[in-house]
Amino acid sequence: MKYSIIGLGKLGASMTAAIASRGFEVTGVDVNQRSVDRLNAGHAPVPETDLEETIAAHRERIRATCSHEEAILNSDITFVIVPTPSDERGAFSLQYAAWAFKEIGRALARKKSYHLVVLTSTVLPGSMRHGLLPILERESGKTCGPDFGLCYSPEFIALGSVIRDFLHPDFTLAGQFDERSGALLESAYQAIMPNHPPCKRMSLENAELAKISVNAFVTTKITFANMLADLCERIPGGDVDVVCEAVGTDRRIGARYLKGATGFGGPCFPRDNVALGFLARALGTTAGLSETTDQINRALAARTVKQLKRFIQRGTTVAVLGLAYKPQSHVIEESPAIEIAWQLFKAGARVVAYDPLAREAAQAEFRGQVLLLDRVADCLAQAEVVLVMTPDPEFAQLSAADFPRNGHPVVVVDFWRLLAHELRGQDGIHYFGVGCSANDEQNDARMAELWRTDWPAGRRPSRAAEDKALPRLAQNETAAVASR
Repeated sequence: MKYSIIGLGKLGASMTAAIASRGFEVTGVDVNQRSVDRLNAGHAPVPETDLEETIAAHRERIRATCSHEEAILNSDITFVIVPTPSDERGAFSLQYAAWAFKEIGRALARKKSYHLVVLTSTVLPGSMRHGLLPILERESGKTCGPDFGLCYSPEFIALGSVIRDFLHPDFTLAGQFDERSGALLESAYQAIMPNHPPCKRMSLENAELAKISVNAFVTTKITFANMLADLCERIPGGDVDVVCEAVGTDRRIGARYLKGATGFGGPCFPRDNVALGFLARALGTTAGLSETTDQINRALAARTVKQLKRFIQRGTTVAVLGLAYKPQSHVIEESPAIEIAWQLFKAGARVVAYDPLAREAAQAEFRGQVLLLDRVADCLAQAEVVLVMTPDPEFAQLSAADFPRNGHPVVVVDFWRLLAHELRGQDGIHYFGVGCSANDEQNDARMAELWRTDWPAGRRPSRAAEDKALPRLAQNETAAVASR
């Protein structure tokens, strides 16, 4: 079996390398000549973990071209991994996929043998059958089923671990046009993936919905954990890690992604909830849970900055450690750290930042407004407030000695609680772990006020009066913490 991959971005290039590593010949296709030239020279066309090494080790089975026809005529199965950007409605645009399918269809017109076309890019239900299949049949002059096969099979991967995730998935998803298409794709996956994952075969539409549903569910879980973190900060002894560990032990829930910290970001998660909302409205219903998840997540940065302002005045130097949307990634798209850095800068803070991998992308984003430094130590040497934004292993190795006091206390806000044991209680360091109670005395007073039962007869305040009392307690807590 020979394979071709249309689109040599992070997923496409990684799939090319991964399939070649399993002993198969792979032809990569891209409209970018530079990407083609780099792959043919044995180099990664894009940055991704282990990609350069895997391509170099298996380059004899990899070649690249700008010709769709060359790739189709010299392969049996084609994976299409092209951008499907969000449009103004929140739906996924098919413009790049449509162009690729047009080129594939023209190539199929010249091919005499059966060929399977597999779309991997994220799309919404109906896109394959009503948006892209007609293009293949029109351009090829052939009929799907007897002449060629069609499947929708998105991958469940994370940037920074694409090769590993592709080769060792929990399951594979195969939306099939017919039995022949699905059976061929399933057999291909069984040969490629060492762990032989179960293959969930279903209709094109069910697979399209399943893909976006997985991401929407994961983001809901993340948002739920972030809600717990906010609550834990407001109760005496509150600790979101303790709560989430207990909750995640329940097999119905599970521990993965259940960790209160920053909001979710990246190129997929934020837009998938928006797209699900669009789909629901278009079909005459609602996806209120997904829409609410998106709204809460987008509001997190502003809420965080509002909380940080108790430590920050105009001219305060704030160090932001971690700018990518996740650790060990170059990607800053929809990154909570980028948004928080921007808002702090606009509020008058002097912002310095460091990221092990995302410096180049962040440099283009900030255009000199935020100072990007080469080392963590350079950031800490200047900082009055430090924000640990990603759980990067480099940040987890910091010690109290790495935080110069410079004659005044330094405030450390640790969103992932990496340094709790190292920094909590250290002289000259005011450490705040997001999702943990910072002032048990004030939080206990809040609880006492909320559940007081010794009111004189007829004197218990009304619900409205109780609601007014709680914000006053919160204000007192802020003043007490800021004065420490």
